[in-house]
Amino acid sequence: MAERGRQEPRRTARLLPGAIEALRMGMGGIPIQRLGTGDADRVLEKAVDSGINFFDTARGYTDSESKFGRVLSRLRQKVLIASKSFSRGAAEMRRDIETTLGNLRSDYVDLYQCHNVASEADLERILAPDGAVAGMVRAREQGKVRFIGISGHKPRILVQALERFPFAAVQVPANFMETDAMAELIPAARRCGAGVIAMKPVGGGNIRETALNFRFIFVNGVDVAIPGMDTEAQIAANVAALDDLSPLNEAETARLQAEKERLGERFCRRCEYCMPCPQGLPISFLHVLRNYYFVYDLKEWALERLAGLARTYRDCAACGECVAKCPYHLDMPAIFRETWEKIQADRRPGTAQD
Repeated sequence: MAERGRQEPRRTARLLPGAIEALRMGMGGIPIQRLGTGDADRVLEKAVDSGINFFDTARGYTDSESKFGRVLSRLRQKVLIASKSFSRGAAEMRRDIETTLGNLRSDYVDLYQCHNVASEADLERILAPDGAVAGMVRAREQGKVRFIGISGHKPRILVQALERFPFAAVQVPANFMETDAMAELIPAARRCGAGVIAMKPVGGGNIRETALNFRFIFVNGVDVAIPGMDTEAQIAANVAALDDLSPLNEAETARLQAEKERLGERFCRRCEYCMPCPQGLPISFLHVLRNYYFVYDLKEWALERLAGLARTYRDCAACGECVAKCPYHLDMPAIFRETWEKIQADRRPGTAQD
């Protein structure tokens, strides 16, 4: 953790060499998928008006790229747009880049990333002569991609990636709950001159001490955070967090530690890589309701919303598809079974929803 006396971080960062400086509060493109076109336009316009100029999306985020393109294409010189692809081959990657450009209504994308490189075998695939990176290099030569980046949930793999290719930026989970990147990856990125983007900066919306959490990650080397936001209020609150970027004192650190103990290790970051569920369960929302029932003690609120769902915890078939897709290997069938049993045991006689 940073010590008192160190120079406080600035509100902006030079994330990509030669590009415009980015406000350190960027915007992730997952939650905007849930909005209609008009609401998405208003949220994006609010973000730009609030000073946000770094926007991250992905080919895998359904219509997120297209929603970004509707608004951000009108402001192309004033914003930095990043996207990413799961493709591992050169030809497939180049096709995805073309699709991204069409969705963004732009003839170039500022940062294109290999999405969720999760293993050494994955890294070998993208770095092969006919791998994804070769396709991205060709797109860069054609002026379609300005910078090449990489994202993943395992800092160890990303350190290896930086040792083998000059990626301009790395994107990794970073928050008070997840600090592995701060030990080795961020120093490695600094040595290589690569920018550091924090995904899941508030733990998928689970962390309540958001302002303290942002101060923690910025003081510890993150250049830009990209919380997902789908309301104007979220944008205002997150941008306001940049007003104080001083290191945490002992009392503030203790507050975050209490938050960490409250959440434990088995919490959903709401990345929704697990979706769609074959049984139709709204997996990430069920995790939210679990927190509201057991962590925040808003039991009636959670039960009302459970009653309105077509499929809930008890409908999990334990097929395991979500476990295989989850970057954090959460055992959703076990969590949902345990959650349903605890809710049933906690409820008063005669109120079970069977």
